[in-house]
Amino acid sequence: MAGNREQPYSIVMPTQLQPETFDPYQALAEVMEHERDRIVRLWSKQLRLELEELDIPGRDLRRPLSGLVEELARLLRDRGAEALRLWPETVRSHGMERYDQHFDADDLARELKVLEQVLFRVYGRRRGQIEPEVAEAIAALIGEATASVEASFARVLRTEEVRFKEAAVMESVLHHVEVGILLAELDGTISYATPAVGRLLGVPSRALVGGRGTQPLAAVLAQLDARHLDGRPLKVSELPFALALKHGQAVRGAWMVFRRPDGREVYVEMSATPIREFGPDGTLLGAVQTLADRTDTAQKTRELSNAYEELRRLQGRLLQRTRTQALGQLAGGAAHALNNFLNVLGLRLTMLRREFRPEHLDAMDKTVRAIGELVARLQEFSVQPAEERLAPVEADKTAHDALELVRPELSGDGRAVHLESELSSGAKVRVDETLFRELLVNLLLAALERMPGGGNLFLKSAVVDGKLELSVADSGKPYSEEERSRLFDPLRGASPAPQLALLLAVGRNHVRRWGGELSCQNRSGGEGAVLKVLLPLAAEVELPAREEPHRPALRRARAEKVLVVDDDLDNARMMAEVLADEGYQVSVANSGEEALKTLASKSFDAALLDALMPDMSGWELAREIRRRRPGVLLAMVTGADVRGQNRSTLALVDAVFRKPVEVEALDEFLSRPEYAPSDAGGAGSNPPQGGAGRDAEPR
Repeated sequence: MAGNREQPYSIVMPTQLQPETFDPYQALAEVMEHERDRIVRLWSKQLRLELEELDIPGRDLRRPLSGLVEELARLLRDRGAEALRLWPETVRSHGMERYDQHFDADDLARELKVLEQVLFRVYGRRRGQIEPEVAEAIAALIGEATASVEASFARVLRTEEVRFKEAAVMESVLHHVEVGILLAELDGTISYATPAVGRLLGVPSRALVGGRGTQPLAAVLAQLDARHLDGRPLKVSELPFALALKHGQAVRGAWMVFRRPDGREVYVEMSATPIREFGPDGTLLGAVQTLADRTDTAQKTRELSNAYEELRRLQGRLLQRTRTQALGQLAGGAAHALNNFLNVLGLRLTMLRREFRPEHLDAMDKTVRAIGELVARLQEFSVQPAEERLAPVEADKTAHDALELVRPELSGDGRAVHLESELSSGAKVRVDETLFRELLVNLLLAALERMPGGGNLFLKSAVVDGKLELSVADSGKPYSEEERSRLFDPLRGASPAPQLALLLAVGRNHVRRWGGELSCQNRSGGEGAVLKVLLPLAAEVELPAREEPHRPALRRARAEKVLVVDDDLDNARMMAEVLADEGYQVSVANSGEEALKTLASKSFDAALLDALMPDMSGWELAREIRRRRPGVLLAMVTGADVRGQNRSTLALVDAVFRKPVEVEALDEFLSRPEYAPSDAGGAGSNPPQGGAGRDAEPR
């Protein structure tokens, strides 16, 4: 916020007048007592960035830092210059504690260096200048403290030197092994993790070790968005070591996929083996889990899967063509046999007109029976080998699939066919999906057969008078009335390809069984024809309309606790850090479900929502938040255009910010005065636009 921006400060030179009684230690103590919370917050924030720490329950950096700052301020106030000698003794135990948290000597040095930078920054901001005496005092305090904690750290290492000799050899080996190894205790606590685990996950290995039970690991999985291969979130209880501890058996070939902090998606294969005392039947002591990077393997598997899918489509087109050819051969064979029979009948009638003889009648009777047998065989062929499986089917999706199967035919035989499709009905029909797709393929093929030299093909779906209307139009020669009346006759089809007439007849029977109709009409304007399918819509369960929640007229004057919801980890993390630096208490959720769980356990004054998330949209989340917490200030932060949203949806939030968003605009929005919603517009329909900055979307 504009009022909290740091002002430039300067270091006072010796020539500048200073009171003779100026005490740098008391001056520093005064600033630290007034700015203790700010010092701790800035120290922990910068330290988390320096050490790449994750926000893990049970691993609070502020707690030990707050104690150190408070003790230093007390020593400076009570003992003055003697603090230079006493404070290093205080921080010595801090080095021991950091050793237990798996810090190394470099981490300790950086930790105190960050404190030095923060003290300079806060003191200069508070006083507007830094006196040379104060600068020397800060540098001396940090130098003595660094020497003290490093000495205590080295003492611990020397004490455990014998044990570390053996461990160092093993550590050296494990450091170069690319397979990560975790050692889990009986309660699920991770007591050891090899460096390969940190390299694989993209987080420090110490982030997984220690803590209370499985909490650190659960936080890591959540922040990495760890999932099963099918997209379900991965829980700690589903990890191989947890299953091995629960069932006492080895677990092999488990997989997870996650997104590293650097944005790279990684596939990991995991296995676990239980550890027992004195052999396989002994007391269970824990479990060992391995993690191996299989990203390259997964990528090749996806490529093979895509290749297989393409092969399946090609096979489907080949089978469709083969089936069409088979039906064509059947229709041709039947026509040939019928023509032979008709020829015999015609000749016998000619002979009968010339001379009545009983053998002519007998021959004609035999020919009629043969025709009857042929028709019976054709009827048997038309019987479906299995019952239809009727279910609600998305008409547009099935039409799109049929179009993809036919697409290679559009440029076949050197012809060029221009395709236009408008599949926007959004309707579902109760049909057999396979037969419905085959019907649409046959309609498209029939239209293509009418344009041997190329032309225009139109595929459209719409809901008309409560029914799905799906039409296939071509630019071929219009049908004559006689041709249209005989189009669906399998034996006398007017199509240039007789097998298509047979397929259209079979398709019409399917449509009629589904309660619809298949028809043919000439297009207006004298060019082309339209094959049209009419089908009743599948019955849908009508859900009751959700009532808009009542929102109170007044809110708090300024938001203090803010929830940031964004499925992009980097966006959420950076937004939280910037707002925290402005003085807000910020929590982060990386999905709509996680946000609702957080709201159930904590109270917030405001929430900043991402519009597009995998599990639910920001608008759906806003509706649910309004139902549970009507008084929360809501803003949508999105890179998408929201002008397509209706007024009732936009009314769910108080402002819309387009990414990239300006921090000043957010700060002004979160700090703006109260307002009362208008009675006419409903809850949230008349928020003030002032203070949202140029990033706020007009609503």
